[in-house]
Amino acid sequence: MHSHWNDYPTIQNKLQVVCSFLEKQLTVRNKDIQDALVEFSQAGGKYLRPAFFFLFAELGDPKKQNEEELIKVASSIELLHMATLIHDDIIDDSPLRRGTLTVQAHYGKDIAVYTGDLLFTLFFEVLIDVMNGSPFMATNAQAMKGLLLGELDQMNLRYNVNQTIDDYLLSVNGKTAELFWLACLEGAHFGKTSPQIEALAGEIGRNIGIAFQAYDDILDYTANEAILQKPVLEDLTQGVYTIPLLLAKTKNPAAFAPLLEKRANLTEAEAKEVAALVVHYQGVEQAKAFARSYTEKALAGIQELPAGAAREQLERLTKQLLKRNH
Repeated sequence: MHSHWNDYPTIQNKLQVVCSFLEKQLTVRNKDIQDALVEFSQAGGKYLRPAFFFLFAELGDPKKQNEEELIKVASSIELLHMATLIHDDIIDDSPLRRGTLTVQAHYGKDIAVYTGDLLFTLFFEVLIDVMNGSPFMATNAQAMKGLLLGELDQMNLRYNVNQTIDDYLLSVNGKTAELFWLACLEGAHFGKTSPQIEALAGEIGRNIGIAFQAYDDILDYTANEAILQKPVLEDLTQGVYTIPLLLAKTKNPAAFAPLLEKRANLTEAEAKEVAALVVHYQGVEQAKAFARSYTEKALAGIQELPAGAAREQLERLTKQLLKRNH
């Protein structure tokens, strides 16, 4: 497993079991695609959402827990995440994901679409296996819907120079925060904590998700390609205006207007000009403050959880995850 899980001995083995469980699920008759799926499930995926799931489950009573159920629910979250990544890569035409060839770059978009769809069906199969008849079936269907609506919101806003921070938040709440919300909420629920802890867990997950996405968007303006493992300013050239740009633009809309008006015809040099303006108008600084405020909200929520080893681990993982470019 990945070295950074060494800090979390209690969940390390469980993540390993999730990894093996997913491998068994990912069976298709076409050997190439089967290999691609298994490789994708192992290629540096951080299993972040299952990790939060298990840490929240640790707040519950181990005597009441069903180990197999926990493994399956954690796996379902990762399946949903993987499906959305495969589809994201098709839409973005990304050649690389986690440093390896994407499914679509390797096998073509047609196979990638069906492979992503297949993962959605596996996701529901696992759910039916563990929570048929439970209200959490509906919660999962709604979470998947929220995720897809977040992506659709983002597409609807492409090249829209008038979009607001609220628009951005609406999209991020769906496309990123929804899955963190689901992972934390389900961890607390299937870990047999209390309804109060469940509600708090969901809230913490949502704040973590928003901060996580904001830091990701900041990296687009501050990192180089080797670190990002994807083209720098990819979002910008595709008309996806994220938090650093939105915040900088409020300071001087006129400075950005002539460049953003070029929409899809923005050249690489012009994209770099936009990025320089974003830095000049403190977009990156303001975005870091924005991300920090959500990090603090998440950490304040964690402080309200019952004291003990699980809470400490949650705090540590949250700080670790959100310390990127602090």
